[in-house]
Amino acid sequence: MNDFTTLALRRELIDSASARGFDRMTPVQAQTLPEILAGKDVLAQAETGSGKTAAFGFGLLNALAVDLAQTQALVLCPTRELADQVAQALRQFAATIPNVKLMTLCGGAPMRAQINSLSEPPHIVVGTPGRILAHLKRESLQTNALQTLVLDEADRMLDMGFITDIQAIIGHLPADRQTLLFSATWSEEVRGVSTQFQRAPVQITVSANDGQTLRIAQIFHQVTDADKCVALERVLADTKQRESQFAQALVFCNRRDDVDRVSAHLNARGVSALALHGDREQRERDEVLLRFANQSCAVLVATDVAARGLDIASLSLVVSMDLARDVDTHTHRIGRTGRAGESGRAVSFCTPRDRERAERIAADAGFRLNWSRLPDNDGSARAQPPMATLVIQGGRRDKLRPGDILGALTGEGGLAGDDVGKIEITTVRAYVAIARAKVKTARDRLRQAGIKGRRFRLGLLDS
Repeated sequence: MNDFTTLALRRELIDSASARGFDRMTPVQAQTLPEILAGKDVLAQAETGSGKTAAFGFGLLNALAVDLAQTQALVLCPTRELADQVAQALRQFAATIPNVKLMTLCGGAPMRAQINSLSEPPHIVVGTPGRILAHLKRESLQTNALQTLVLDEADRMLDMGFITDIQAIIGHLPADRQTLLFSATWSEEVRGVSTQFQRAPVQITVSANDGQTLRIAQIFHQVTDADKCVALERVLADTKQRESQFAQALVFCNRRDDVDRVSAHLNARGVSALALHGDREQRERDEVLLRFANQSCAVLVATDVAARGLDIASLSLVVSMDLARDVDTHTHRIGRTGRAGESGRAVSFCTPRDRERAERIAADAGFRLNWSRLPDNDGSARAQPPMATLVIQGGRRDKLRPGDILGALTGEGGLAGDDVGKIEITTVRAYVAIARAKVKTARDRLRQAGIKGRRFRLGLLDS
């Protein structure tokens, strides 16, 4: 049997797997977890969406001594968005284990507040290399009891120039530790990091689609730079006609200014679109990702780095406005669609000068280029999302829980349960997806009745 009960996991984690509907282990979990639980170092090639977070998450939680109030596990991620995603998943996995404390340490948040919180050491720290190193240098983060180090998406961290920070961080850690390295690709740089910092690692290669049929249709259109936005509208309109329900799309651009330009063009044409790149403030980036995840936005236009770690289960379309620079980037982009056994389409626009690079990407990735004519439609892709995002100016600091908000909205005479979507609570805010037609009703109800007898300021995130 390929389920979690066959592993030497603590009972709470088996219950957690069951509660989350994990009936069977994914290939990456089945191959890495036995080695992780045996205390071995692991070097694993696995894509985002393969289930790797549960693999290393269950491993480090299984080894956790909750009664020891010291930091025992450190997870390094390339971006704050991925760190937040990993931290949220680990909190959910640990929900059945009382008193587990986890902290996220990333740039974009006040250093002083993080230092104050670290005065009561968390069991688990998830963060980005720059901020983690800053705390280690200040000695606000103590790692003498560290058991497990995880380098998540190591290839992307190296691409972003974090090797020096990673080397410095590891210099602060105990030599006697377990090091788990997960990477989408096995470049020479990744293997070099493994050789330098791991001890006889077990090497595992697994695809997110092992045991499944890859259901991504790759389509290439030759267009000029001037025609790309019109081509995008026609592709989006074609997707709208194909889908029987609301469909979202992720659009990649190589340059930040093109992200803003394409997003503005779509909004002017009646398509609800948001832009995501590194020039945006961190809170704005977080809110953009949240709105896309809760279906408050139809199209997300992003750079590759900004979209790293984005995991939307039913994303039917990915479009590359600019051809990816290399095969690894192309593979990462198309991997955002066709997940969990669903079908997806990956459309790439290619100018005449890029044809040779397209041929090289196809040869390196092992697929045949499918050149196609653009869809024959009028380009009318107007798309308004079914949900809107309500912002409550209160969060975990105010002891708000999802159940409190849901109860306040759906109590006697309130909204139907189906009118309320995802609820995400941060330290100081809560974000609630509400059926677009019911936003005013929801806001009026919370203003009148409050939440648990308390009134909070309310707002609406909108384009």
